[in-house]
Amino acid sequence: MATMQDVAERAGVTKQTVSNVISGRVRVRPTTAARVREAIDELGYTPNLVARSLATGTTKTVGLFVPTVASSFYSEVVEEVEDVLERNGYHLLLCTTRLDGERARRQLAGLSSRNVDALLIAGDRDLIDHLPLLADARFPVVLCAWETEAPDRFPVVTIDYELAGYLAGRHLRALGHERVAVLASPAHTVRVEGFRRAFAADGLAVPDRAVHLAPEPTPAGGFAAACAALSAAPSPTALFATHDVLALGALEAARVLGRSVPADLSVVGHDDNPEVRVTHPALTTVAIPKREMARQAIELLLRALAESQSPTNALQLLRPELIVRESSGPAPRTSG
Repeated sequence: MATMQDVAERAGVTKQTVSNVISGRVRVRPTTAARVREAIDELGYTPNLVARSLATGTTKTVGLFVPTVASSFYSEVVEEVEDVLERNGYHLLLCTTRLDGERARRQLAGLSSRNVDALLIAGDRDLIDHLPLLADARFPVVLCAWETEAPDRFPVVTIDYELAGYLAGRHLRALGHERVAVLASPAHTVRVEGFRRAFAADGLAVPDRAVHLAPEPTPAGGFAAACAALSAAPSPTALFATHDVLALGALEAARVLGRSVPADLSVVGHDDNPEVRVTHPALTTVAIPKREMARQAIELLLRALAESQSPTNALQLLRPELIVRESSGPAPRTSG
């Protein structure tokens, strides 16, 4: 197995020069660095990460917390973070809460004492009550995809979720809809508030009875919530789902109950996940710049590491965008 000394001899440099090239902490002449990298490739040298972390005080590892990787939303966040880290010579340590509050607490408590250089937390579900565990963390922390009120001590890169709900509501109002229902995950109060604001601008209310909660973000949850909404009197002419996955269940509920989309019922989602572009009909939704959010958040952490200081506490809101497809149309003149 090749050693750092072997690489140094092959490249005609010292071991310290090889170490400087690998760590990137000290500038090395480009031609010299190229010889070292060529020697590393020829010899198949793999740095001893444990030894390097002891010598430099860093692990070149960033922790990432997400609720799940089963959803395309968070899988895209993970992919973007991993790509940025790889380009910058860092490794990813991924932790999932799996929508389990106790698991989230254990994971966060364990990670706060592990040797990572920085931590990115994506999504506030199951974690908001456990952030005090990071009070003594010796590494920078950034939050993203955060919808509830965030602690002042951590910077946040997230989406303007209130605007997202508002865009969905204004779209349906522009189509003439007055009787609407919302299919919502319990944590999505900000999206619902934005949706209500869009109707309030025209003097219309979205009452509490029109908001149907789906405890789990699954098509089955959306199906059940949509069935409840469509069975109410008077029946809504449009549904807004705070998750695309809930909207998928709503489209199936409409089919089962004999409601034609969009002639009898309009359906609008939230996220613009890849699967909604191939539904029948294709889903109108509010697109969330999730990859841009993930990139900005992880680059904020990397800048903090490069400058050896905590990132500045700030709130960065990225704008969502309404994507109109086939599942929304004018309000029907009459409805059952």
